[in-house]
Amino acid sequence: MATNKHALVRYHKLDECFSNPGRNYGIPELIEACNAVLTEMDPDTKGISRRQIYDDIAFMESSQGWSVELEKIREGKRVYYQYSDPHFSIKNQMVNPMEAEQLRSTFLVLARFKGMPQFEWIEEMQVRLEDALGLKETTKSIVGFQQNPYLKGLSYFNRLFNAIFNEQALQITYQGFKQEESSEFDFHPWYLKQYNDRWFLFGIRDGFESLTNLALDRIIHIEDSSVAFVPNTKYDFEELFEDVVGVSVNPDEAGKKVVLKVALEQWPYIKSKPIHGSQKIKETMEDGIILELDVQLNHEIIALLFSFMNTVEVLKPKELRDHFKEIAFNLYSKYI
Repeated sequence: MATNKHALVRYHKLDECFSNPGRNYGIPELIEACNAVLTEMDPDTKGISRRQIYDDIAFMESSQGWSVELEKIREGKRVYYQYSDPHFSIKNQMVNPMEAEQLRSTFLVLARFKGMPQFEWIEEMQVRLEDALGLKETTKSIVGFQQNPYLKGLSYFNRLFNAIFNEQALQITYQGFKQEESSEFDFHPWYLKQYNDRWFLFGIRDGFESLTNLALDRIIHIEDSSVAFVPNTKYDFEELFEDVVGVSVNPDEAGKKVVLKVALEQWPYIKSKPIHGSQKIKETMEDGIILELDVQLNHEIIALLFSFMNTVEVLKPKELRDHFKEIAFNLYSKYI
């Protein structure tokens, strides 16, 4: 059975060919038809082989596929394929075991969003599909995702998601952790990001140009605003967070070279779960591994490195090393 991501595309294209009474399809024509549709999806595709077509046909004929019945029509040395029943199509069949397995896997991924506003339809859709397609066993949970459905402010997720999608400015009442009183302002929402089990909204305050992030759990109230929405024409958020750990980002600041010495007993953990995507080994020593990162120096990277403080030493830059030296001194002063 073919297992690559284009398998279903090929099966459905073959289905079209087998059910087409107006044209004869031999192996060369089937390869050409499949390659045409695959090229539309992926211009860099290398195409498929004769062996792959034979494997696909065998799978479609099997009980694991759709148990299709094919006629092999010989004309000289050529062999053409078509359905024995001209009205047959796999599109008219119930899901086969492979498709059912893919649906089960999809349900497990979607289950991560259960309980979140905007995604209430997932549970209803799962029940409907389970009943219609006989996938009752998918209700058994075998994967656990980190998600806190009771997080304060999560009820605003739906409103914010739609505002970003529909380009609607909002009037937000907000009180930051260090603010004694709440403030009210018009806000242009552009992006939602999750970090450390909390959600943050990115955009700009009306009348300002600097990028702002708001913690959803600090939002008190939201109303639609009458001000004209200012669209995001400046930031690619995936690129913006490329050299950032967490959500505290300075768009005008480039990442800095951070050099760390990791104790050998800690290295297997950091090797399997890198501190940041830019992590690379600079030197291997008898008593540790020297790593280099390219990240912005924000609160989140400092907190993460602090969690490794006993087994990770900051070597560079000096400003970060001095900051940890101060933290270490303050801790020492408290415990002596």
